[in-house]
Parts: sequence; C-alpha cells; structure tokens
Amino acid sequence: MKGKSSESSVTNRLLSSGILSNIEDDIVTKIEERISIWTLLPKENSKPLQLMHYGLEEAEQNLNYFGNKSKLELSEPLMATVVLYLSNVSRGGEILFPYAKPKSREWSDCTKSKEILRPVKGNAIVFFSLQPNTSPDTSSSHARCPILEGEMWTAIRFIFPKSVHVDKFSSLSDGDECTDEDDSCPKWAAIGECQRNPVFMIGSPDYYGTCRNSCNVC
Repeated sequence: MKGKSSESSVTNRLLSSGILSNIEDDIVTKIEERISIWTLLPKENSKPLQLMHYGLEEAEQNLNYFGNKSKLELSEPLMATVVLYLSNVSRGGEILFPYAKPKSREWSDCTKSKEILRPVKGNAIVFFSLQPNTSPDTSSSHARCPILEGEMWTAIRFIFPKSVHVDKFSSLSDGDECTDEDDSCPKWAAIGECQRNPVFMIGSPDYYGTCRNSCNVC
C-alpha cells in the first residue's frame, strides 16, 4: 500500500489516503472481483482501490468533494466510480444528487435536500459517468456534504472504458501535489469562484480541480 498523510485545514480535512497497488491479498482480490461482477465491467479497466480517511470539516461548505483525479486521468474518459463505505459517520458525509430531478438546476443545500445518500458502513454505491453510447451522464453528478462529527473511511475505485496500466497511476499518485493548473486561479478564488463553480475550481470524485491550491482544499 502506498499512502500519504495530510495536516490540512479544517476546510477539507483529508487526514490520509493510500492506494492498494502491487500487493497480493485475498480480501482485496475478492472485493475487486465483486466490483467487476456488480458493475459488469472488467477488472483490467480499473485503477487500484484508493483508501480515503476524512476528519471534521467546516459546516459552511455544503459541497465538499472527496475525490482527487490526477492530471493523467483527465485524458482518460471515466466510465464509473465505486465508493465503498468502511465506517459510519456520526453526522455529515452524505452524498448529494443535485440533478436527480429533471427540474433541478442548482446544487442543493445539505441541510435541506432530500436527494441524499447517507454513509453507512458496509454499503457501496456506483456512479456511471457515461451513458451506454459513451455520452456524459450528467444525472449522476454528485457532491459530498461536510463531516460535522466523527470521521469517514472510504475505498474508491475508478473504472474506465478500456484497460489501464496500474504502474502509471501508482507512480503519479505518489508524486501528486497540491497545485493550481491556471495562472488566473488566485484571481478567480478572490472573487468567489471556489464557491460559485466548485466542480471546475475544486474538483469532484470524477474530475481534478483546476485551482485546488488557491481554494485551500489541500
């Protein structure tokens, strides 16, 4: 297992993360096989399981994304994302589905929306990012509510339309840094784009944010 720890601010409290790669373990193998059967997608199309450990976060941030896509993955179309809940959360951590209803045009408030999924140990959820014809499935757009009490452990598996090379993902994750991808990020953050355009600025379980450093999420 290759991992890293972070002493980030409460804004986005990722305490630690790690990738289960290049290891032989019966439990991990069985989990991967069950995911393949469940999603009807081959194991070879998947990135290794990624463990994520989150602590307390600020209540004011209703949309707090918990994935971290690498620059390399942006060139690869993502077919699906599987999230395994490894712990219960005392309060918070729900997943929002802002576009679950056709008439919805805005991200919902964590404290008001009914279109949420609560984290429960032993449960799993899969998001398909593409339609069968490979067009984007916007109805699966999702975000995570902040953790207000306790902590959350999850395992995430990214699945692609084609087979992927495990080594390139593992090596890239080890060298992942908190950076901005555009020189205008500080200016955008200063005028409030981190709150108005969180998917582009901060990222999501499916996309790496363009201005993660300026938005103070890592």
